[in-house]
Amino acid sequence: MGKGGGCVPSKKKLPTTAAAITTTEPPPSKPPTSLSSSSSSASIQNDAASPPTTTPIPASAAAASAADTTTATTKPLKLFIVFYSMYGHVECLARSMMKGAASIPGIEPVLYRVPETLSPEVLSQMNAPQKDDSIPVIPSPAHLEAGDGFLFGFPTRYGSMAAQMKAFFDSTGQLWKDQSLAGKPAGFFVSTGTQGGGQETTAWTAITQLAHHGMLFVPVGYTFGAGMFKMDSIRGGSPYGAGVFAGDGTRQPTDTELALAEHQGKYMAAIVKRLAQP
Repeated sequence: MGKGGGCVPSKKKLPTTAAAITTTEPPPSKPPTSLSSSSSSASIQNDAASPPTTTPIPASAAAASAADTTTATTKPLKLFIVFYSMYGHVECLARSMMKGAASIPGIEPVLYRVPETLSPEVLSQMNAPQKDDSIPVIPSPAHLEAGDGFLFGFPTRYGSMAAQMKAFFDSTGQLWKDQSLAGKPAGFFVSTGTQGGGQETTAWTAITQLAHHGMLFVPVGYTFGAGMFKMDSIRGGSPYGAGVFAGDGTRQPTDTELALAEHQGKYMAAIVKRLAQP
């Protein structure tokens, strides 16, 4: 069973108001008998030249419409980086991904933890370090609706995601029923204890979660370039997403592993931005 975790001790209806509606009394069908024929003629011509009566759009509504347009074009897109980290390794990757995503204008990356399912006593016996309180636990599964894109990170447990992350996905039933996340892009990053411990299987077995939600799986592929082909040192990660080898828990992510994570954050941010374009 691999270990992993973050950095170790680590048809809008316009408002109708009386002031907004202009009414004009229709001209008389005949000129008044007291008027001369020349005055009558001029009156008729002036009436004929008058434009039809209209109801102007209230200034407040026009201003609101303009404000809505401005908001739509300037509001940043949110990339949620949601993870579970026991020993800090996954958190390290998450922080690097946030750094990469933040480099793309118009993207706001946000870090969230999923709830812990183990008691403090058990975590203590497993020598798990205290979690960094600066990264909040995601308020609820429904909060995912506020995200425009996602990166989910977790350590492996026998080649698939850890129970804490699986429990979180299992709690998204209402989102699945409503298909609230359908069409939104998502990717994965992982941590394993050994080289054969699930760097690929941990990610691809998680794709089922996205499929049922109708989400779009975005792998990092080989977009990292030459870094994906280096063989001179041990490196976690695969075409499915960034990764780190935790070993017995004491090994820290290498510069290459962190660079791949930062690249994936930047890459996913660019994809989210592209998909959001009209």
